[in-house]
Amino acid sequence: MNEDLLFRWILVVGIAIVLPIGLYHRIKSQASGEKLDRRQEGFFLLATLRPIALLKMLGIIAWVINPEMMAWSSVGIPDWLRWIGVSIGALAVALIIWVFRTIGNNITDTVVTRKEHTLVTSGPYGYVRHPFYLAFGMAMVADSLLTANWYIALSGGLAFILILIRTKKEEENLVARFGEDYRGYKESTGMLFPRIYGPR
Repeated sequence: MNEDLLFRWILVVGIAIVLPIGLYHRIKSQASGEKLDRRQEGFFLLATLRPIALLKMLGIIAWVINPEMMAWSSVGIPDWLRWIGVSIGALAVALIIWVFRTIGNNITDTVVTRKEHTLVTSGPYGYVRHPFYLAFGMAMVADSLLTANWYIALSGGLAFILILIRTKKEEENLVARFGEDYRGYKESTGMLFPRIYGPR
């Protein structure tokens, strides 16, 4: 089996693990039928984040189907670096499963919280405030290395930057919702990486 075919199968397995788990939790979180106002993200993020993330996914799908379809944006990197991408991807899969199991029905795809939303500070949320975004960033790096493709790296990187921009509004909403509880939580945890100094 050539290396590209092996990396394609690894990527397919990773997607096959995460996709049904993510769909299950997202569908379960919709059970209340509550409508979320995505307009709170602002026009710029509404017009850019999801389309760019979709373009990244289309690039990955094209590469999985046939890497020649994405040869125009391929880069030559050594196989050992691609295997590092596989390792990062495995960690991202484990983290995202942990996040879904911990956050439960609080999961949303926007900056708005649900009426029944609770402040989750256990599991991965005991270490960082946005482990879901950390997992997305890790997956973006993993996808870029595994596919050895600058288009997938660029579109994934842009989507990640937009998520970080959106996080400011999300945290404002969480402070408005949970007040001092969220402020205290924010002071004791890092946004994407565990805090190694200050209150804990």
